[in-house]
Amino acid sequence: MDGSKPDARGAEAWREAYAAPDLGLPTDLSRATVRARFRQGDVDVDACERTLATAARRRAALDLAIADGLLALRKGDRLASLGYHLDDYAREVLDISETTTRKLVRLAVALRERPLLREALGSGRVGLRAAETVLPIAVGDAEASWVDRASLQTVRELEDGVRRARAGEEADEEWLRVRTHLPDDERLLLDAGLELAGRQVGPNRIEQFEALAQEYVGEFADEDDGDDARAIRDAPMQRLSGRNTGDGPRRARLEEETGRWSALPRAVTCAVPEVDFGDGATAKEVDERLRALAGMRRSWDVIVGWCAHAIRSSGILSLLGFSSFRHYVEERLQLPPRAIEQRERLERRIWDSPALLDARRQKLSYEKLRVLARLPERDIASWVPRAHALTCIELRRQIEGERERQMRAKRRLSISIPLRVAGLVASAIRIARRRLGGLERAGKCFAVMACHFLLTWCDSVDPPRTRSQKARERDGGFCQVPGCSHPADHSHHVEFRSHGGGDELSNQTGACEFHHLRCIHGGFLRVTGKAPDGLTWWLRGKRWNGGVCEA
Repeated sequence: MDGSKPDARGAEAWREAYAAPDLGLPTDLSRATVRARFRQGDVDVDACERTLATAARRRAALDLAIADGLLALRKGDRLASLGYHLDDYAREVLDISETTTRKLVRLAVALRERPLLREALGSGRVGLRAAETVLPIAVGDAEASWVDRASLQTVRELEDGVRRARAGEEADEEWLRVRTHLPDDERLLLDAGLELAGRQVGPNRIEQFEALAQEYVGEFADEDDGDDARAIRDAPMQRLSGRNTGDGPRRARLEEETGRWSALPRAVTCAVPEVDFGDGATAKEVDERLRALAGMRRSWDVIVGWCAHAIRSSGILSLLGFSSFRHYVEERLQLPPRAIEQRERLERRIWDSPALLDARRQKLSYEKLRVLARLPERDIASWVPRAHALTCIELRRQIEGERERQMRAKRRLSISIPLRVAGLVASAIRIARRRLGGLERAGKCFAVMACHFLLTWCDSVDPPRTRSQKARERDGGFCQVPGCSHPADHSHHVEFRSHGGGDELSNQTGACEFHHLRCIHGGFLRVTGKAPDGLTWWLRGKRWNGGVCEA
C-alpha cells in the first residue's frame, strides 16, 4: 500500500498489486456507537484517516484505468457483441453509476489531447479532483503551467484561478425535489398531459414535465419577470445537492492556519495500473479486464465508505482543519465530492438498517443497495430476493412504480429535477399562481399546465395508430432488451417477417436503435417467444438476462 508502481512480473501484475486488503472492518456499528468509540479511544482515528486517504487514491487510480477500458469498448462492435450500451454496461456489469460513467469517459477522451495532464494524473502527481478542475483550461501552451499549479495548489485555489481565466465555470449539475399534494382530479389532468407530452419527447418523465412547463411559459412569458433564481427560491423546491459557495473564505483561513494540513501524514501517491486495452484486445478480453478492475474498485470502495462514515461521524474533521466533509474529500482525498458523499450517505443508511446490512452480506451490488436505500425499512427485506434476480434498471423501475402507486394512494406528487429544468418549472409555477390569483399548491399549478398543454396539442398529436407504435406504448416506451435503460426507437419483429412472422402485437417488442440494428440485425442478439411477458433473449447463443451484477 505504498503507492509505488507494481513490479513488472508479467503483463497483468496489476491484478495482485491493486487488490484491496481484507481489513476486517466491523459492520455492527451505528453512528452513535462510532462517536462513542472514537471518543473513548477504542478506534484509532489517525489510522482510520490514513486508511481512508490511501483507499481513496487506490480507488481513483482504478477509476482512471476503468475509464480507458470504457473508451476501448466504444471501438468497433465490442459493445454490440456484449449486448450493452456503454452506460448500461457500466451500471449492470461494473456496478458504476451512469453519472460516474459519463464523467470518466469525458475525462478519458479529454486526456487524449492533454498528454502532460494525463502523465501527471497517471503517476499520481496530480489528484483526480484537481485534474477535473483544470481540465477545461489546461490546453495547448497553457497545459504545462496548469499541470504545475494542479500539483501544488489546493482545489479552492485552482477553482479561483479557473474562474478568473474563464467567463464562467462548469459546475456539477444540481438537483431539486418538488413535493406537493395532488388530488385525484388534478392527477387525472396531469397524467393525461404527461402522456401526451410523452408522445412528443419520449418516456423520460423529467423531459415530459419540461415540455409542460415550456409550453406554459412560452404562452405566458410576458407575465413573468424572468428571474429563475428567485422563482426557484419561491417555489416548493428542496435542493438535493450542491456546493456551499459561501465557505471559500473559511477554507482559505483554515488552509493558512493548518499550513495546508501539514500535521497530517502525507498521503501516498498511486499510479494508474497499466492495463492493456489495445486495439488487438478482443471484446471478451476488454470485458474480462474491466470486470477485474471493477471488482478491485468495489473492494476499495467498501473501505472508503466505511472509513468515510466513521471519520464523518466521529466529528474529527473540524479538529483536523476542514470546513466540511466536502472540503475534506476535495483537498485530502482528492476525489470528486458528490460520489464520496453519496457513498458515505449509503454507508450511514446501511449502518442504521438491518435489512440493508443483510443485503450487503448477501453480496448485493452497490447500485442496487442505493436503490433499496430509498425504501422504508419495513419494505427492504421483501425486495432483496427480487433485487438479486433483476437488473439494476428493472429494479429501479419496479421500485419507482411501487413508490408512484403509494404516492397516488396518498394523493402526493414527488419529482426530482435537475437545476437546468428547475428554473423553467419554477417560472411556470409562478406564472400559474399569478393567473390563479393566489399562492396555490404546486400540484394545482401542474394540473393547470397540463390542461393548457392538452388544449394546445390534443388535435396535433395523433394517438398510436400503427402496430409498431402500439407495441412501443405497451412496453412503456423503453427498449425491452434486459439491462437497457434507453427509449424504444423501433419495434422489432420477434419472428422476422422474412421468416413468416406477422405484425400482431405479440410478435413485436420495443427496441432502441442500437439493440435493434447493431445487436439483433448484427447477429449478436436474438429473441424468441411471445411479447410482452413471454420473451427469452439470447446473446451469442447463450440465454441473456442483462448480466445481473452481484458484488
